[in-house]
Amino acid sequence: MGTVTTTRPTLFLTVGLPGTGKTTAARAIEAEENALRLTKDEWVKALFGPANPPAASDVVEGRLIDIGLRALQLGINVVIDYGLWGRDERSALRALAADLGAAVELRYFELTPPEQRRRLDRRQAEEPHTTWHMSDAELATWAEIISIPTAGELDGTEPVDDPPAGFPTWEQWRRHRWPSSIG
Repeated sequence: MGTVTTTRPTLFLTVGLPGTGKTTAARAIEAEENALRLTKDEWVKALFGPANPPAASDVVEGRLIDIGLRALQLGINVVIDYGLWGRDERSALRALAADLGAAVELRYFELTPPEQRRRLDRRQAEEPHTTWHMSDAELATWAEIISIPTAGELDGTEPVDDPPAGFPTWEQWRRHRWPSSIG
């Protein structure tokens, strides 16, 4: 007979720009919380090598979310390790995890632009197989578009937003945002 779990699983979400420490933290969460770690960059690198095709990004994220939600259903802690720059993305994952009876913890990572650049350059020099080059212009653009989590998102006290207009449920929005295949 299987072991009965008395605690509910937790979905850990790492939020932040490239080079801010998300994957380092995700590895620690993986070990400390016995969590399934789903790191998008590792999957994209394994599937596409030096290419980083934009068309594949949303599909890979969606597939990892599918795996993560299934693991939560099975009572396994999960850490989703990619930027989650949009509040709508975080709201969807918070709602979907809650629907499965799972807890959610958001972890936000932030650095000054010079420190972020230093870390990215070091990673590119020491572990080029794990990353892609990112220009200062890209980093500046991304810094302008990230939706920084509110204190209420981070501590879980803020209610989850309603799905965007045109989507009656977060599950429907999720399927639109993260398609199951390219094309």
